[in-house]
Amino acid sequence: MTNEITTFADLGIDGVLLKGVESAGMVSPKPIQAQAIPHQLKGHDILGIAQTGSGKTAAFSLPILAQIIPLGDKRKKKTARALILAPTRELAVQIEETIKLISKHAHISTALVLGGVSKLTQIKRMQNGVDVLIATPGRLIDLIRDNCIDLSDTRWLVLDEADRMLDMGFINDVKRIAKMVHAKRQTALFSATMPKEIASLAASLLRDPIRVEVAPQGTTASEITQVVHPVPTKEKRRVLSGLLTNPAMESVIVFTRTKHGADAVTRHLERDGYEVAAIHGNKSQNARQRALKGFRDGSLKILVATDIAARGIDVPGISHVVNYDLPDEPETYVHRIGRTGRNGASGASLTLYDPATENPKLRAVERVIRNRLPIKDAPEPKGELPIRLRPAGEGVPANSNEAQASRAPAKKNRRPNSRPMRAMNENEAAAKNAQRRKPQHQTDAANGEKRSFKRRSRQA
Repeated sequence: MTNEITTFADLGIDGVLLKGVESAGMVSPKPIQAQAIPHQLKGHDILGIAQTGSGKTAAFSLPILAQIIPLGDKRKKKTARALILAPTRELAVQIEETIKLISKHAHISTALVLGGVSKLTQIKRMQNGVDVLIATPGRLIDLIRDNCIDLSDTRWLVLDEADRMLDMGFINDVKRIAKMVHAKRQTALFSATMPKEIASLAASLLRDPIRVEVAPQGTTASEITQVVHPVPTKEKRRVLSGLLTNPAMESVIVFTRTKHGADAVTRHLERDGYEVAAIHGNKSQNARQRALKGFRDGSLKILVATDIAARGIDVPGISHVVNYDLPDEPETYVHRIGRTGRNGASGASLTLYDPATENPKLRAVERVIRNRLPIKDAPEPKGELPIRLRPAGEGVPANSNEAQASRAPAKKNRRPNSRPMRAMNENEAAAKNAQRRKPQHQTDAANGEKRSFKRRSRQA
């Protein structure tokens, strides 16, 4: 069937949606879209498995929108006709942006419910009901508990990146939410991997689903060049700065394992003169969106992130992904490097790997991708850092701490004079101390007066 499909019209998408797809620059359907959309238009549940960046958002959004548009503009208060659950705020924002883009010629209302921002705006947005609600599970449960959202009339349910929801501990929340949705619903579950827990969840939520799989689990895009550089952990920051001098690294995401590590790498790169921002769970939503905006518009060349950015960040033209640390979950490696090489473009993945501590993680990644990664020494820097470090003591006041620190090495070179100078200073110090020394009985008497005064004051 997919060989005969060349346009979205062939899938059954027509009217204002087809116009929106064309204006969004979506010329022909991707494999996941060609296989999933016709079945959803017929009312079937979908179990979709596809690698990151394969076009899943349009695959579940287009058929839902096509079925919502004929219902008109009359919506019940606090309700949502369709609910899309996403594991991270960034992915939720990206889904809403895609839906607005492809439905801009239709009267489709959307709402975004996620943590890190005020609830009041989200509550107000849900007052009159919406067509499509995109939410993260935690904040959605909060607003349902506060009677601000009613899911009893929701007829379409989508779980995007279900395996990531499992990793983040959202599965119980997802089960609770699914029980609140209308019993006669159409459900789609999309995931890049299918561990046993997700297979069990799919079995409990989906009714006679059509399974759509466009790539084996753990498959990486062929357009991505992957290489591993063996680097001791204490040398990683220096090597990273050197790699970034390569002019080919035009737009780079650096992935770290922890939030503390992301902040440390960011500070290090800023000291070397790079324009860089960080994204992780301790950052406010507004700060995360500002960082993404700067990275997307090109004002920021480098984005340092934890694995919350491993999915849902669709920024065109990312040239390189750097794995500063290998992830704890080997499947996450596939999602990380999937930020580059998107939509058929070429990309590169560089992994800084400490053989002393990260060998088990590297082997686990290779088992997931079913391939041995090439190991090469890191190349020498191809240029100077953006801001050349100033020579010691240059252009600073002579009495400043920086100037004194810059002269410190010169003192160490005067070893022949060091011992006589130290001996003379000790003799002089001893003589001065002898002159200042008071008679011992005076000191004892003074101390005794102080002690007795303290005793009297405590008694008083």
